[in-house]
Amino acid sequence: MPPDLLTSRDVTEIICHRDGEAVTVGRFLAQAATLAARLPEHGQAVNICADRYAALVGFAAALWRGHPTLLGARPGAATQAEGAYLLADAPQPDATLPVVLVDLACGPGTFAPPAIPADRIAAIAFTSGSTGAPTAHPKPWGSLVQGAAAAAARFGLRAQDGSPASLVATVPPQHMYGFETTLMLPLHAAVAIHAGASFFPGDVLAALEAVPPRRILITTPLHLRVLLAEGRRPPDLLAVISATAPLSREMAGAVERDWGAPMLEIYGATEAGSMASRRSATEDTWLPYEGITIRPGLAEIPGLGAVTLSDAVEPVGEGRFRLLGRVADLVKLGGKRASLADLNRVLATVPGVQDGVFLAPRDLERNPAARLAAIVVAPGRSATEILGALRGRLDPAFLPRRLEMVDELPRDSLGKLPRAALARLVQEEP
Repeated sequence: MPPDLLTSRDVTEIICHRDGEAVTVGRFLAQAATLAARLPEHGQAVNICADRYAALVGFAAALWRGHPTLLGARPGAATQAEGAYLLADAPQPDATLPVVLVDLACGPGTFAPPAIPADRIAAIAFTSGSTGAPTAHPKPWGSLVQGAAAAAARFGLRAQDGSPASLVATVPPQHMYGFETTLMLPLHAAVAIHAGASFFPGDVLAALEAVPPRRILITTPLHLRVLLAEGRRPPDLLAVISATAPLSREMAGAVERDWGAPMLEIYGATEAGSMASRRSATEDTWLPYEGITIRPGLAEIPGLGAVTLSDAVEPVGEGRFRLLGRVADLVKLGGKRASLADLNRVLATVPGVQDGVFLAPRDLERNPAARLAAIVVAPGRSATEILGALRGRLDPAFLPRRLEMVDELPRDSLGKLPRAALARLVQEEP
């Protein structure tokens, strides 16, 4: 397989909007080359840059030097990786690994993008470990480039599709979803990222105001819920894209109604990356990206081959499929089956429920007396009221025997819920 360039874009194109300045691809290449020359001869990068552009330069420099970047690695996993070092945009006085500061210095001259062998491992993505120990998944450069090209074609982000799009993201570049959309797309699609942190509603709205039109918001259901509750309409958007957790049709409809932008959703997994998309307000089924085939238990990914899926899918014709939920989330009670994801969606429709999740006990398969639990955030509502509302919406077999009312769920920055943290809330062994 022939090599792919670090970036396929012209040096005059804009790759980032940072502190009111438009950064060109040419300047980016000079900064990445300058940083690459400062990196150790061998190693693996743990990129912790908070500034998204610094993270992009750090990733490119590590790749230029021949080093993979570890994505989503917990501190323990990172310190055990051979030759691991930190790429940071601020001093790290308590670091246990060597630190290289990404200072965005720029050496003299111009730099052409290097050719990267397609089979070189550019990144190693670790699963979140929400249901167990994190697992490493190597990502060959050629597969990442093909994935970026497929996403650009699906979302109209190629040069022939119009003026460059501006991407504002609430997700960190260290997560596979944020990495694919805000580090890989700028290298191989007609987009420019916004560099600053955009997590709180005010930050997100300010960032969208600061970038040129054809704006796209890259976000999650957790962040969308907060943004919609804020009640302020953002500037005109080309689209809103969500991933990391199922998005309800009600929330998707609210985005399209209140913001006047198509609400698009990505289906993906750490093991395989982004694989399919849908318009969530109007579509229940998913359409795989060009070149990707998805069937029960398996996905065929260009550059990766056959990847085992953790989700149950149902083909519905014309290449499309319906997502039934994670295989591990399918539960059987009283001879009936349900997915925890579907139960969570029903719980979210109960008036007053701001957040909530069903939890299956560890012994559900072997203990005939075992039943589901639920943990709910619903200020002003009682557990009795929530349970009463669920009786009209769920089969009795799936009603929670235990319903814990809490102030908030222990979600991480992407909205994920570690199993161990949930188990502690219901005093269950993790």
